[in-house]
Amino acid sequence: MNYGCPAVVCFTRPSLDDGSEPLSRLTLLAAMFRFCTCALVFLFFAIAGGVNAGADDEPNEITRPSEAALARGLAWLAKNQGAEGSWGSNDLGLVSMGALAFMSAGHAPGRGQYGRELDKALEFVTSRSRPSGLLNISDAQRDMYNHGLATFVLGQAHGMGTSKDRKLNRVLDGALKLIASTQCEDGGWDYRAARQHAGHDLSLAVMQAKALRSAVDSGLEVPPEVIDLAIRSVREHYSTRGGRGLPESEQQKLPGQFTYSKGGGGGTIAMAAAGVVCLQEFGQYDDWRIGKNLDVIQAAIQETPRSRSHDGSMPFDAYTLYYVGQALYQVGGEAWKRSYPVLRDYLVDSQITDSSNPQSHGAWRDHGSRGGGRVGGKDGELYATSVACFVLAIPNRYLPILQEGRIEGFRSKAGGE
Repeated sequence: MNYGCPAVVCFTRPSLDDGSEPLSRLTLLAAMFRFCTCALVFLFFAIAGGVNAGADDEPNEITRPSEAALARGLAWLAKNQGAEGSWGSNDLGLVSMGALAFMSAGHAPGRGQYGRELDKALEFVTSRSRPSGLLNISDAQRDMYNHGLATFVLGQAHGMGTSKDRKLNRVLDGALKLIASTQCEDGGWDYRAARQHAGHDLSLAVMQAKALRSAVDSGLEVPPEVIDLAIRSVREHYSTRGGRGLPESEQQKLPGQFTYSKGGGGGTIAMAAAGVVCLQEFGQYDDWRIGKNLDVIQAAIQETPRSRSHDGSMPFDAYTLYYVGQALYQVGGEAWKRSYPVLRDYLVDSQITDSSNPQSHGAWRDHGSRGGGRVGGKDGELYATSVACFVLAIPNRYLPILQEGRIEGFRSKAGGE
């Protein structure tokens, strides 16, 4: 910037070799005065310009309290992980969520403050891959929940620089093949890792969608037909209020949202967010259903009550918050700017802070401001704390899946064409 002031002023006396008279003290003082005045003017405009630039550019996504809350959450995860790296959980999906929390804050495998903890978590998951490629050692009814979450996280680890890890690559390749081979005839997935005539619900589809998109972001190939069939299935979970049977052009004029089942049941905030995430992950950025569901999500966020101070609660249960945060970020714009600070500040205010109790200090628990919660006990603390850390870290944009910009031609890129 040029504010009309000289960039450099010389205060040394000139050489007398040319016969000129040396500068007087008064002249020097006058020059010094002009320099100081210009410097102050420059500093004033520079500061003012910096403040204005910050106001006009990105919103204040990260605050000092949110940074401190994230640091406490990561410290809790590190202290409570255990030697095996699993936080005592047999759900590979939840263990993977703990790994995701570290990665979302910029800690890469083998590098960073929590690189060792991240390595332990990833090793726990990859060492338990079955010959079929399945990533689940819990009940068979949790096959595709655990598998989808774990595969997504492994894909992000691959994209963060572990592409030379042959074991991880081998496990990830087998996991992706299993997702493709267990896709049901209607494009969805069942709870169990088996191909059926029809998938069960949208909560399963969104996990596989994220796993597939994670693979594409990391440069891996996914069969285009798997993507096409999944997109069709996701759209069938959209329900128009009072518009059953109407043509699509008429449905767009009415309110509606994504639901748990294709019959219209289970119209929750979680499913509204899951549907948005699915379409975004599959590159359907302009689908009119995204805006309809975003309206539902934003209304729910604005109705969020104030946090009960440091009680460990969340704006929504951990499952819902995980997808709400991603839906807002992926769509971006005013929805993100308006609603993200509500989620962020709630988490900051509700985090358990009791330095005398390291078992709880820095954690959250899986119960939302409106009640509910899907996972209890230590698993619930692992799940909730991992999700809270992930949401607080989203603005850092460290994860491959959070990089700015769309993947144009997603279908062709997925197939490596």
